[in-house]
Order: sequence, then structure tokens, then C-alpha cells
Amino acid sequence: MAEAKPTWIKMKPEELKKIVVDLSKKGESPAKIGLILRDKHGIPKAKLLGKRITQILKESKIEHKDEEKMTQEKLKQLREHLAKNKHDYPAQRSLTKNLWSLHRLTKAEQK
Repeated sequence: MAEAKPTWIKMKPEELKKIVVDLSKKGESPAKIGLILRDKHGIPKAKLLGKRITQILKESKIEHKDEEKMTQEKLKQLREHLAKNKHDYPAQRSLTKNLWSLHRLTKAEQK
């Protein structure tokens, strides 16, 4: 069921696409782009104007980091840190939590 575009949104889909592409080129993730659209431009959901942020990025052939890639990078950094700092227990806990989230993400992809 498609949501109707609220009457108070004055932005056209082309303008939204341009903003999303510009923000992505600055290095923002799709989640961060959604927050910027909400806070600065008054757009509650990009989907109200037709497409999701990731769909716009794929059509524009712009590579973005998905959640799994970012989690893997964080795991790499934590492992390097723990190799130097063996008694950093909060970092060990963070490593464990990130491994849980990576497992959750890969499990969701398999479905």
C-alpha cells in the first residue's frame, strides 16, 4: 500500500534525487542521508517521493557502504586494537556485540 504524498512537501522527486546524490558524494551513508532529509529538508521519508534512498543511489551508479561492510570494518579495527591492548574489556565487549550484529545481518541475507 503506497503512502500518499503529504501536501506540505513542496520538493519534486528530481530535487530529492539531486540532494541524495550530492550527499552520497560527500560520503554520507543512506541512513545518514535519510536523517539529513528529515531534519534539514522536512522530508519524513524519501519513499514518499517515489523511491528509496538506496534505489536512487543504485540508479545513479553510486557505490555506498551497506551496514555489513561498515560492521566488518569496525570488527577489523577492534581486532587490531585488541591485539595491542589485551586488557581493554569494554573493547572486547564491543567486539562481541559487533559479531552478533554481523551474524544477524548475514542470517537476514540468507532468508
